[in-house]
This record gives sequence, structure tokens and C-alpha cells, in this order.
Amino acid sequence: MKINKILEHEMKNPEFADAFRKRKEKSATAIALFEAREKAGLTQSALAERAHTTQSTIARIERGDNVSFEKLSQIADALGKKIKITFG
Repeated sequence: MKINKILEHEMKNPEFADAFRKRKEKSATAIALFEAREKAGLTQSALAERAHTTQSTIARIERGDNVSFEKLSQIADALGKKIKITFG
């Protein structure tokens, strides 16, 4: 069975669907940070130093852990980027 079919089936379960959507949003933030950091040619440690935070904080965000808007803003500033939030 293909993954899309499995996902389609599982999304019929409201609990699964809710958890999936929440995890997907966290993953999007993690991927966006990782890609911006890589594009800037920075290691997690180098970005952490620029953002006045720790390497472990950058790693946690890139794993999809919770992060405050303030911390994301601080990291975006260190990358010379802006945060864009959309509700779709």
C-alpha cells in the first residue's frame, strides 16, 4: 500500500488527523529554519552565536520542538530574515 493511501485512510480518524496537522506545522518551521541556516552557510553553533542563544536551542527547533515567536524572531534577525506567518 502506498504511503498516500495509508495517510488518506488514517486521516479519517479525527485524533490522528489533529495530531498530524499539529506535527506538520512544527515540521514546516523546523525545515524552514534548517534550509535558511544551510543557505546562509552556517552551522548550528555559528547561528546560535549570532542569535545569542545556544546550539542546543537551534537543534531543538530543527527537530520540531516548540519554540516561542520571540526566539524565532531573534533567530530570523540573526539570519537577516523576516518571519512570515499565514493562516490558510
